[in-house]
Order: sequence, then structure tokens, then C-alpha cells
Amino acid sequence: MTDDAAWDAIVVGSGMGGLVCAAYLAAGGQRVLVVEQHDVAGGNSHVFRRRRAYEFDVGVHYLGDCGPGGILPSVFGGLGLGERVSFLEMDQDGFDEIVFPGVSMHVPAGWPQYRRRLKETLPGDAAGFDLFADVCASLGAESYAMSLSDRDLTAAEQIRRAPTTFAWGRRTLSALFDHCGLSQAARTLLAAQSLNYGMSPSQVTVAMHANITDHYMRGAYYPRGGGQMLAAGLVEVLEAHGGRLLTRSTVERILVDGGRAAGVALTDGRHFTAPLVVSNADYRRTVLDLVGDAHLPGPLVKRAREATMALPLACLYVALDRPLPERRNANVWWYADDDIDASYRRVAEGDIDPVPLLFMSFASQRDPGSPNVSPPGHSNFQVMTLCPPGYGHWGLDAGPADGERYRRNDTYRKTKDRLTEAMLTAAEGVVGPFRKDVVHLEAASPLTQERYTRSTGGTPYGLASWGRAGGRPDTRTPIEGLHVVGASTRYGTGVTGAALSGIICAGQILGRRLLPEIHAGQILGDPDLLPGRGTDWDALAASRGAARRTGRGPARIGRGPARIG
Repeated sequence: MTDDAAWDAIVVGSGMGGLVCAAYLAAGGQRVLVVEQHDVAGGNSHVFRRRRAYEFDVGVHYLGDCGPGGILPSVFGGLGLGERVSFLEMDQDGFDEIVFPGVSMHVPAGWPQYRRRLKETLPGDAAGFDLFADVCASLGAESYAMSLSDRDLTAAEQIRRAPTTFAWGRRTLSALFDHCGLSQAARTLLAAQSLNYGMSPSQVTVAMHANITDHYMRGAYYPRGGGQMLAAGLVEVLEAHGGRLLTRSTVERILVDGGRAAGVALTDGRHFTAPLVVSNADYRRTVLDLVGDAHLPGPLVKRAREATMALPLACLYVALDRPLPERRNANVWWYADDDIDASYRRVAEGDIDPVPLLFMSFASQRDPGSPNVSPPGHSNFQVMTLCPPGYGHWGLDAGPADGERYRRNDTYRKTKDRLTEAMLTAAEGVVGPFRKDVVHLEAASPLTQERYTRSTGGTPYGLASWGRAGGRPDTRTPIEGLHVVGASTRYGTGVTGAALSGIICAGQILGRRLLPEIHAGQILGDPDLLPGRGTDWDALAASRGAARRTGRGPARIGRGPARIG
């Protein structure tokens, strides 16, 4: 069975990389189909609702560089969404609070301010902090400038323009710590926000750490209205420019004919043809399952097969029927001791009760004016910790992407319950007792992540290793017309890294350097084509695709008797 539409491009998966790429291709004149297995678009930027009273972000906790001229505002502005996607500031004097025995520090925006705060917190490491900040700030500035170059640079030009990147970029963060002569506590302080990429200092490259840190040094923000606003705006652009979003549709195979991409085959028997396919699916699954090794060079298949993934997460979604104590609009990064390397070793070995580390993010503080986050006087927050890789920790041999029906497995349920209890105990140690006030508590494991996104190992961060140190795939592949985007590409993890992969991929296909264009103010999308948003408009409904938007859909906040008051 084939679809009768003549598509110019098909995008597999609707995470941030896939949606940004699809929206720019559509705005550039291509007819684009996006195929998504889940009920709504957004990937790790989507939200879910409970009790008609609480809306929880899956992966958007905070974003960097969203002030005027920032990367994400430019990406959305270039599609004509400047009036529809806006960002709220967090506390720029302390958007992250890092806490471990003997140390408490609020992380400010700005490299000079960050450098000064570090030295005030651990004055004995002042010289090492200066060395560290010199390297990371320089590398971040080099990467930022090169991404906005209006032409392709030769290798010689790249080396000349980015000497710090070439000297340090592929080395490990631990190597930089050693070079700077930093104490154990200083290393933990500097790497405390490593849950932004899910790798230990001995595994992550200086380039990844520096670029993510530089991203937040340009200010910390949260999208007004929650993470679903990002996906909803991109879907509106896609559809307004003749594209289509197909949800609840799973791609079984990317079709290749004569060494060229030819379309996709779905699990329900449908086929869609196009000379361009962009996979926003998990990279390893794209190579090994969707395409298959018969169509790809042996060395690339070997790298994909031997690649390792960043660590996965467990997350608690918590709602209270009271406000939290007065506190800054800041996330919390908590460690049980001052040895971050030991914390990662414990996680890798499965020793996570008691948990060695936590990340806490407070939705009801980030967007207090939102009617969806929680009822007045209530609280909504999330508690996260890293988990061991693989299925063995959960008493399983396989995951949901391979058909494992894990949710009723007794060992899985007991392991999840024990981890939930351990996370609650640690969280109450950070913000004080709250269990008696809980009105909603929900736990998500790495298996949950894999179930909804089909990510290898249930990680939201993508690849940890792929061939040589620091290596990650570009968006081009050896198959003509096949591209990849998302968290496993060389453009980084998180919302911004994925969005960068999407716009750069679209630019490669369209033959334009889109990022410098839109950063300079160019608008490709036509705002006049975008649909109106009435008083009843809902970002979650808008993200289902036109064919399913008016049917029975996600619960609306505040409708029906289940609201908590």
C-alpha cells in the first residue's frame, strides 16, 4: 500500500532535530512528511498531563542563550515564530544551585561572574579555576563564532580560528582537570551539571562540556508555556507550508534503492516515497535496524554496533498541594559526597540506593503564570538521577523497543519502587519534608524513555562514544539522500544541540548556510500563513497533526471533575 502524495522529503521522528529540519525544508519550498510513532510530536520536548491539574515537561528543564540574538530565538524567529515562541528568564545570578558536603554555590550567567563565584567558593583552587575558565570560555567562543560563519572554512582556517578547540576539544574533561591541578571538590563543582549530557569527567570531551557550559553562560531561560510550545510552533510552520505530521505511525524500514534513499515503510504496511529521508530516530537503530548493514559501509556499521550510549535517567514527577518554601528560580544539583568520579562509578556498578546524585527542577517556579503547570498554591517539580546502563539492573534481558512487556515484571517493579523511595529520601534532604503533601507522584525509568522514544539504552543524551575519542556522526550519510539529525550528531545534546542539527541539515539539503542567515535576521517562514490561535488553542493538541487534532485527544487542564483544588 502506498500513499498518493508526492513528498520531497520524509522525516522519521519528531524530536527537536527532526521538527526543526522539517520546518525549514517546508519553508524552503519542499513538500515534507513527518512520521512519528508517538501520539504527539516533540520527542523529549513534549509534555504530559495528569489529573487535569498538572502538566509535566519530559525533557525541557532549562535552556541557555535565549536572550536577544540567541541561537534558539534565532532558529524559531527564522521560521516566523518570533511572536509565538518566547522565553522566560531564570535567576541570572544563580540559575543552578550546586550542593555537596561542605560546598554550596549558585551558578551565575557570564564567564567573569562564574569565574569569580568559583574562586569565592573554593579559594584554594583559584589558579586552577582561571586556567579551566580560560580554556572553556575560549573553546565556547570559537565554536559559537564558527557556527555562524557565512561560508565553509578550510581545515587551515579552522585551525587558525579555533586553536583552543583543536588543542583541547577531543581530550577528556578529566585531562583538563589534571592540567589545571584541581582538587577533588573543585572537579565535582565544575562537573556537577554533567546530567546535562550524562557522562563522567573521564568520558566526556572538553568540547562537549565547554560548549554546554558556554551555552548557559549566555543566560538561562525556560520557554513561556512549557516545552510543548516549541514543538507546536514547528508543527504549525510545517503544516502552513504544505507539510504533514503523521502521528501514531511507526517506521519499520528506511527504503534504499540503488544506493539512494527512496522513502519509508511503516509497520502497518503503508509506504511513502521521497528522494530525501531525514532520520531523527535513535542513531544506532537508524543504522542497524531502519537502514540495515547491507546498504552501508562496513566501518560505519562497525562503529554503530560498537558505540556506547550516555547513561540513562530515572525521573520522578511530583505535585504537592502546597507551595514549596521560598527559594530562587534555580535548579538544584546535589551530590552525596565531593567525589564526582566515585559517584559515576557507583552508578555504573548499579549502586544507587542511596542515590549518589540528584537533579531537581521546579516547573511551578520557572513559569508561575502558566495555567497548566499546577493549580494556584500547588507545586510541580521533578527529581532525576542517573541509572546503570543496560537492562540487567531492572531484571530484564531486553527493552520495549524489542517488544519486551516490562511493566508487569515483578523484579522491574520492585527495583523501580526501591529507586523511587531512595530518590524521595534524598530529595527531602535537599528541600525538606514533602511526602505528606504529595497529590501526584509518578516515576519514569530508562525503560519508559525507550518505550516512548525508542532510544538505545533509554538515554535522552545519545551517543557517548562512536569510533575515535570525541567522534560523532555528521548529518550526512554515505547513502545519497539520507541524513540523520538529533542528540547523537556532532552538534550536541539537549534541545539546542538537536535544533542545531536540524537547521544545519536543512541548510545542507537546501544548499544554504541557514544559521548565519537567520541569526542575521533573515526569515524564511511566512508568518502570514500561520493559523490563528484562539482562546481555546492548546499546544499539546496542536502537536498531534492536523488529521488527529480534532479527535479525542489529551486532557485539558481544568476541565472535568478530576481537578485538584
